[in-house]
Amino acid sequence: MQREKADSLTHVPRAPVLGRPLAFAALVLVVPAATVLTAFGVAPGTAPASISRSVVQEVAIPEFAPEAAPAQRYVTQERVLRGDTVAALFERLGIHDDPALRFLRADAAGRSLFRQLVPGRVLQAETGEEGTLLALRYFMGPTALLEVTRTNDAFTARQRAISEEPRRVYKTATVHSSLFAAADAAGIPDAIAGQIARIFSTDIDFHADLRKGDSFSVVYEMIYEAGELVAPGRILEARFVNAGHEYNAVLFPDDEGRDAYYSLDGSNRAKGFLRSPVEFSRISSGFGARFHPIFKNWRAHTGVDFAAPQGTRVLASADGVVVAAGVRGGYGNAIEIRHGGSVTTLYGHLSRFAAGIHAGAHVHQGEPIGYVGMTGFATGPHLHYEYRVAGAYQDPLRVALPKAEPVAPQLRAKFQQVAAEARATIELVSSAPTARFE
Repeated sequence: MQREKADSLTHVPRAPVLGRPLAFAALVLVVPAATVLTAFGVAPGTAPASISRSVVQEVAIPEFAPEAAPAQRYVTQERVLRGDTVAALFERLGIHDDPALRFLRADAAGRSLFRQLVPGRVLQAETGEEGTLLALRYFMGPTALLEVTRTNDAFTARQRAISEEPRRVYKTATVHSSLFAAADAAGIPDAIAGQIARIFSTDIDFHADLRKGDSFSVVYEMIYEAGELVAPGRILEARFVNAGHEYNAVLFPDDEGRDAYYSLDGSNRAKGFLRSPVEFSRISSGFGARFHPIFKNWRAHTGVDFAAPQGTRVLASADGVVVAAGVRGGYGNAIEIRHGGSVTTLYGHLSRFAAGIHAGAHVHQGEPIGYVGMTGFATGPHLHYEYRVAGAYQDPLRVALPKAEPVAPQLRAKFQQVAAEARATIELVSSAPTARFE
């Protein structure tokens, strides 16, 4: 029986033409059947049951409280203008803080802000929303600053050195109309142009002697603090070519450690006296007889008048000792200084005196002693400047002025090294007329 079943399963009648395809189709039908039987080989209900459970846990949600906005702080910066006061600067800086002003007036370091307001210097302030002063920085010069800080309701003030080294700038320029126009075209600050005029004024009259085509090269400092430009610094080396004549200057400390400018041969660039003790001025009245603008008659004019804006600095024309400083009749506010060799100078019509100027005070050439005004018999702001020798009036513009002392013998070797380096630097700068290096 089993054999018959096997035969019946394997026996397929052959058709004369389609026998092989029919046999192949039978095999294809058998394979899926076996596959279906294998897929259902696991009995239903025998898989392991999944295990689950619910967990409930209380979580405390913190209360949402918005953070208070940080207090606003504002930083502003202003440059001191001619005739500025601390109150005027505070107004421009947005400072409205009477306790801060009272502190500055009472504090020994803070008072220097009132005494040393120099045009061009920088004042930086940090204030709160209502104009309360939080911090203040006043750059007193190329190396020092006054720093005022507020902690809660208490102020502190101190003077400290500027932390960054000055950066050197190298420039050259050609004169087409004036020194200051040439400086502007080359991107040289006015303060540096003013220094150039002072350094070379003993050889060049910058009102009358300039010629189109004159040129100058200069190496100077720019002062930075915390990455911010503060102010121009000192000239280190300079050359001026006027009407074909070349003049050089190099900065070198004298035997007392003060900055001085010398020619490359060691002679002092300064005269014993300044011809003009006023910056950025013009001569409004010369020495000798003139028709007086107030009294309307002819009389001797015993000095030279330099017209300049109110508040322009007046400089000591030479080292000396203050004989008197105060109101002096028609001179108004006046200062008299005694120098060596029986020479005295007088400065009249001042608006005010510089800090520390009083009878007996020692002053140095170029040091500010007062400010241009129109006190006394004056019709406009100017300086009346007199030069006397043994009590006799001399024309300050024509009198022979003694030369200042050359490099001290004990410093000569060091100076020669500095002068050689300065010469090489100026030659390099002068040979590249469009160059600017920092």
